Amino acid sequence: MLLRKLSPITLVVSMLASQVACAAEDYSVQKVTDGVFYHQGVHEDATPENIGAIANVGFIIGEDCVAVVDSGGSFAEGQQLKQALKRQTSKPVCFVINTHVHPDHVLGNAAFTEFNPIYIGHEKLPAAMDSRKDFFDRVFSESLGAAYVGSEFITPTQTVSIGSPITIDLGNRELELTAYTTSHTDHDLTVFDKSSKTLWTGDLLFIDRIPALDGSINGWIENLTQLQNKDVEYAVPGHGPAGKDSYQVGLKEHLNYLVTIREQIRAIINDFGTIEEATSTVGLDQQDKWLLFEHYHRRNVTAAFVELEWE
Repeated sequence: MLLRKLSPITLVVSMLASQVACAAEDYSVQKVTDGVFYHQGVHEDATPENIGAIANVGFIIGEDCVAVVDSGGSFAEGQQLKQALKRQTSKPVCFVINTHVHPDHVLGNAAFTEFNPIYIGHEKLPAAMDSRKDFFDRVFSESLGAAYVGSEFITPTQTVSIGSPITIDLGNRELELTAYTTSHTDHDLTVFDKSSKTLWTGDLLFIDRIPALDGSINGWIENLTQLQNKDVEYAVPGHGPAGKDSYQVGLKEHLNYLVTIREQIRAIINDFGTIEEATSTVGLDQQDKWLLFEHYHRRNVTAAFVELEWE
């Protein structure tokens, strides 16, 4: 009887709100090491059911305050991350660090405004947010439904320049923030917790889920090669499991994928082949190694081909 009196729009909103509530019930964080917690995103594209929680997000607890590293793929996820944080500590959030612009990492920013934190990102992040905001608003409001309500692109109030890492202090816990040349994007940032030697890579590193190229394949290979030499005890990738042993293995597999498709694309270009030939043949031997391969691989090849044909 009641359902007959509800409008179709009301029913849709109610269903979406119910989906958000169900997703919230399943939301939890895992301990990486003392004072370091993360939520592992699911290997899916953003939907109302997963509230956009498809990337790794989390926080680091110091003696005085907390730094959030990536805030989530929606306002709804940001709220859940905040509640998970409050279950671990009563200390305030003093920093919200965004590793790059992609919505699965930044759309939860508004959930933390009650703390009046300093928002930090790469020096090129403000421009990236400004240029993509309208597009991301349109696409993700449609794909996330009710989970998107309240989501906001909050630009950084402090930025990090390439070649000039900065250190922030949470109270006897220093974090080193490093800005990179164009790799996954043109504004990638890492966070290194010096006390535990935990590296938050953002999407510079993908584990299990196929990397997505939105920058430079040459730059990405160069920066990942340099990261192989960093003294890291624990790692939190942008996607995939965090932990003690995953870092070097993950780097090797990620590099292998990028190097493989670069070599094969260069061979096609040298033989005066076409981009269509590349997208239909390059890297197919990698298919069984990566989740969501069919969603992103051809895009990667296309982006890499456009870059490499002008070498």
